[in-house]
Amino acid sequence: MRWIYLALIILFAAATIIFALQNFELVTMSFLGLTARVPLALLIAVAYVLGAVTGGSLLALLRRSYEGSRRSVVSSS
Repeated sequence: MRWIYLALIILFAAATIIFALQNFELVTMSFLGLTARVPLALLIAVAYVLGAVTGGSLLALLRRSYEGSRRSVVSSS
């Protein structure tokens, strides 16, 4: 199973590198009145990282909240 995970990681990394190399054209991004011209690959990478960070934080917060509510129900019984 470990080799399957390693193969999937290598395939994902290769696909990401190919995507980045093929998408270096500049795009204009606008947000709250600010504009920036950045490569498409960089814009997508930043959006992915921000999504992973906020998604991971939200998942951890929900897990902690759920575990805390289970402990309070068990201790009050």
